[in-house]
Amino acid sequence: MTAEALKRPPVPLPKPSPDEEAALPPGFSPEPEVPDSATPYAPPLDADTGTPADENEGTVYLVSRLVKDGDPLDRGMMWRVYSDKRDTEGKLTLVANATGGDAEFRLDPGTYLVHAGFGYAGSTTRIQVEPGRVNTRTIVLDAGGLKLDAELAENRPLDADEVKFDVYANETRGETGAAGARRLVASKAGIGTMLRLNAGSYYVVSKYGAVNAVVRADIKVQPGKLTEATVYHKAARITLKLVNEPGGEALANTEWSLLTPGGDQLAESVGAFPSFILAEGDYAVVAKNHDQIFNREFSVESGIDREVEVLALKRN
Repeated sequence: MTAEALKRPPVPLPKPSPDEEAALPPGFSPEPEVPDSATPYAPPLDADTGTPADENEGTVYLVSRLVKDGDPLDRGMMWRVYSDKRDTEGKLTLVANATGGDAEFRLDPGTYLVHAGFGYAGSTTRIQVEPGRVNTRTIVLDAGGLKLDAELAENRPLDADEVKFDVYANETRGETGAAGARRLVASKAGIGTMLRLNAGSYYVVSKYGAVNAVVRADIKVQPGKLTEATVYHKAARITLKLVNEPGGEALANTEWSLLTPGGDQLAESVGAFPSFILAEGDYAVVAKNHDQIFNREFSVESGIDREVEVLALKRN
């Protein structure tokens, strides 16, 4: 099932919570292996020269902005400094890290890769450290935010515990700019979760329940802005009962198979009152109890939660 997302006008991106973790790109080791010569923050600079007190090392001072003309970020950043040499497993070794806003590192001379992470947004920069010198860099993340909501098509709110979002980046292929494979960026994000992302186009998959109530939409994230979008599901909660007569007690120890009209299996369950969230449409159900098999066809209308009874008609 496909639907367009309703997008509100983008607003300035709020500041992140102090404990928000930044995503790490593939191939980068998350575990620090900090040698004695690399410390998270630089020592005081010499007041006369502006150079590190230890002239055998260099200092890197890092500042980040969402957009070129934006204010420096004072929280939510995860700075990671890597050696530019890969280990035997093909990973880059983390030599220093810091969190918060701006950051300073004292490092041995050499070439390093700096990853600036802001939520799921990030940028990697190569820097050169020279002895006795300060290298100041401003990293422009070109990032924004995405906040997702989901409702029924009748503008009725959904149980937040029943809705999850997967967010994919729409990758491009080579110099042609053609669409490539989608890359999963965020998995099982909840309603109202703030996702900080690199600016660009994203493919959002919203799943309501665990069966087939799925909505997909393409959403664009603008740099320095928060994009809020609501997707609309057409679905309802159906509870199944096997009964001896209409309105009767549900029979326990019943095995259930939920099917499409064509006979494809969607879900299974065991019990007296199995409950499923289903997309609007037609279905068939098979109930097995004490080696007897019973079935029924039924329809689901969006927003109408109800019980569906299957009559246990005895065969002669």
